[in-house]
Amino acid sequence: MSAVRIGPYTLPNRLILAPMAGVTDQPFRRLCRRFGAGMVVSEMLTSDVRLWHSRKSRLRLQHAGEPEPRSVQIAGGDPQMLAEAARRNVEMGAQIIDINMGCPAKKVCNKAAGSALMRDEALVAQILETVVAAVDVPVTLKIRTGWDRDNRNGVTIARIAEQAGICALAVHGRTRADLYTGEAEYETIATIKQSIGIPVFANGDIDSPHKAREVLARTGADGLLIGRAAQGRPWIFREINHFLEHGTLLPTIGVEELRGVLLEHLDALHAFYGDVMGVRIARKHVAWYLESLPGAREFRARFNRLDDRLAQGLAIQSFFAEQRSGPNAEDGQGEAA
Repeated sequence: MSAVRIGPYTLPNRLILAPMAGVTDQPFRRLCRRFGAGMVVSEMLTSDVRLWHSRKSRLRLQHAGEPEPRSVQIAGGDPQMLAEAARRNVEMGAQIIDINMGCPAKKVCNKAAGSALMRDEALVAQILETVVAAVDVPVTLKIRTGWDRDNRNGVTIARIAEQAGICALAVHGRTRADLYTGEAEYETIATIKQSIGIPVFANGDIDSPHKAREVLARTGADGLLIGRAAQGRPWIFREINHFLEHGTLLPTIGVEELRGVLLEHLDALHAFYGDVMGVRIARKHVAWYLESLPGAREFRARFNRLDDRLAQGLAIQSFFAEQRSGPNAEDGQGEAA
């Protein structure tokens, strides 16, 4: 399998952390890189630079000290605004600009951005050409298979993207109308891969090493974007890389290693966001990490009432002490891949 290239960058492997608003912040991106993601993509950032003064946007603009290539995702529906957002991000250290035409969220689609753009192929072409011309770094694109199941125009959009100078394309195997329901389909991604010459990354429901191998085989994709399956499980990149390379499954992560990863992530969240925001944002991550452990639901109810970083850290230490002394103390965590 030849190496995956995006412009001048050769990725170390075929796995990419998909951008997820409210999830793929700097602490989480760093953790996923450490566990073997070949590239990570920032949270979606609005193309309206006038809104970048908010605390949320300022935090999303931080990429200092992150491993290369630094990919930043922008969203919007106005070609000139997207071009300006791309230029500004490059000035701040972005090395790849990713354009979002894959997000199905209503608050994004109602503004004629995200996957809503796929309805207007002429506008798609105008946006892509304008952004590519505005920056001297690679521009990538994230799409869905189409607007709805009767309008799967992903192949047409893919050809427009290649023509416009897009360097790589990620395709989520659902339409805009599907949101995140049902099962992803990979036939359209396979057709897109056969229709264009730029790298194609498959996305959607890739939640285990076996599924990763299956999707690569079914689509012929150059790589995979992994999103929701990495929430509370950043080591999924290690598991999949090992399986693709050796054909064997790594042992399920042990409770002690899980404890260490969670506490490391908690510290990073508090350091990055500060005490008030850090405490709040930690709650969803802790819920994801502990989902499959005994007593997790009761613990989460208590944990969500804690309002300072010290109390959160002590509560997690105490929870894992109970795990060590409980009936499943010697077992691994979570489901085997």
